[in-house]
Amino acid sequence: MDKKKKEVIRLERESVIPILKPRLIMTLATLIEHSSDRDEFLKLCKRVEYTIRAWYLLQFEDLMQLYSLFDPVHGAQKLKQQNLSPEEINILEQNFLTYLFQVMDKSNFKIATDDEIDVAHSGQYLLNLPITVDESKLDKKLLRNYFTEHPHENLPDFADKYIIFRRGIGLDRTTDYFFMEKVDMIIGRLWAWLLKQTRLERVLSRKSSARRKKEPKKDDELSAEADQDGLYVERIRMKNMELSLHNLLGKITIQEPTFDRIIVVYRRASTKTNTERGIYVKHFRNIPMADMELVLPEKKNPGLTPMDWVIFLGSAIVGLVAVVGSLDMPKADLWVIFAILSTVIGYCAKTYFTFQQNMAAYQNLITQSMYDKQLDSGRGTLLHLCDDVIQQEVKEVIISFFVLMEQGKATRQDLDLRCEELIKEEFNESCNFDVDDAVQKLEKLGIVARDTIGRHYCVGLKRANEIIGTTTEELVLKAKQGASST
Repeated sequence: MDKKKKEVIRLERESVIPILKPRLIMTLATLIEHSSDRDEFLKLCKRVEYTIRAWYLLQFEDLMQLYSLFDPVHGAQKLKQQNLSPEEINILEQNFLTYLFQVMDKSNFKIATDDEIDVAHSGQYLLNLPITVDESKLDKKLLRNYFTEHPHENLPDFADKYIIFRRGIGLDRTTDYFFMEKVDMIIGRLWAWLLKQTRLERVLSRKSSARRKKEPKKDDELSAEADQDGLYVERIRMKNMELSLHNLLGKITIQEPTFDRIIVVYRRASTKTNTERGIYVKHFRNIPMADMELVLPEKKNPGLTPMDWVIFLGSAIVGLVAVVGSLDMPKADLWVIFAILSTVIGYCAKTYFTFQQNMAAYQNLITQSMYDKQLDSGRGTLLHLCDDVIQQEVKEVIISFFVLMEQGKATRQDLDLRCEELIKEEFNESCNFDVDDAVQKLEKLGIVARDTIGRHYCVGLKRANEIIGTTTEELVLKAKQGASST
């Protein structure tokens, strides 16, 4: 068998800076020649963080206070104590969502679009069962009302029921023998060969074409549309494996791109006796794209699809008809009858045992997603997001200021390019640097201005520290040091 072409998918580069803040600051500080300037730079980094944290403090307090009313565990009791009307509660929950979406945007989380979902679902990794959401168990008013008031582009079809935020791209590799999966693949290829020889492939392909989704672009189609912002990740799937004795009997490695962080927001449907007000916010990590169904809310128990049953029963009928037809012939060929029966029985057994194996794998993956993949939920997720916002903002401001300080005046476009080059050269990381947000913060701090032709420039390090001034945190630390010395 000829070796299959590589399967490569294209993803958009992320705006998140994938470098820990302490490492970023210390690396940049070592690039400063004079020790006095280095000390001033480290002081500036602390003052920038303290100031940005203070800017967001009130907004984050409002966010947490609002969420306490819609916490699925204790929110109902607090709402009851407030004695609010349904209209007032609706206003408060929309205010909470407004704050939440702002924090998501500042943390560089993006709403997963239909195109991204299609790319994720175009392959299989460890989960090989069709997973669907029980939409009757999900509320459809909360998010629909929000998006009516705050329109977004490229919203997915399910945006009225739940929303999936994603950030960061990684890779997941699994090495194993995959004996059952290999047997399943061999039987599947033999079945495809038999259908082709009996010309039943055309009949089945017509039936399945109606339910086939538009395949995402990959390989050569992607290469034709390549641009600077493209991030290309290879999928290594068993489906494309070359049949050889080594591959069949030895361990193989499969690979799938992952979403580094996923946050799912939804509300359960109300019942006749109870109006549901709780808002669920769940946080996951390192979710393989092809197994993204693991994070869906209110999943139905998986089973054989209608198409599986059609193929299952159709195979049995076709096999019986072929056997009866062979017996009616003057000289029935027992080997032909045996081959047909073996193929039909083998395919039926393959369908049953594959389903049972996939069910066991599904239960294992669900357990793993609960204990290993889920980072937090509710208030814990919101606290993590708030800290994420501060860390990202601080890193953007520090990098931008450092570039202007070391490389001189720059237009916004040049500054964007220089910051991305610095991240690549010093940390070997790539990101789509958010220069607009960084410059806005620098100008708000008063340590960056523009000349007559629109180029950005920064003040000196000592002057920058004077402009920001002594922060409350520094006064507290100084007071603690004074108290400990006495």
